Amino acid sequence: MDIEVRIRGLMMDPSTNMPIVVLKDVASEMLMPIWVGIFEANAIAIEIEKIAAPRPMTHDLIRNLIGDLNAQMERVVISELKDDTFFATLWLRQGDAPVTLDARPSDAIALALRADCPIYVAEEVMLKAKLNTTGLVEGPTAEQLRGWLDGLSDEDLGHYKM
Repeated sequence: MDIEVRIRGLMMDPSTNMPIVVLKDVASEMLMPIWVGIFEANAIAIEIEKIAAPRPMTHDLIRNLIGDLNAQMERVVISELKDDTFFATLWLRQGDAPVTLDARPSDAIALALRADCPIYVAEEVMLKAKLNTTGLVEGPTAEQLRGWLDGLSDEDLGHYKM
């Protein structure tokens, strides 16, 4: 079963200085962090802020290609967590044919925002991520990090809270 999520915030991890996309279950208060690269975080932030680039950015180009190929993005699913790496699937429809594509979650999220389609997390991934939120060898434990994320206020989530 997939759990629908929304972006709750985009922030920097204080221990690694890496961007985190914080996803929130729409039906509960459960949060799930995904660490992403700086460029991917920027692509997500640009769409959250609705900043228009003078030329199409990569995710805009992909959205345009999907549309020009008479396909629609139906949803994205963060489908797997393996060896501390998240995997995602783009679910498209081209005519009557469903099409699935493997994607990095950060790219899937950036595309979902541009296509205005829902984001889901596989239930087993949500449960794994809740127990094992990061592959850090040093730094906070998963429980400490979960407590830190659960205690964040709107101000802590920064400029990009949703």
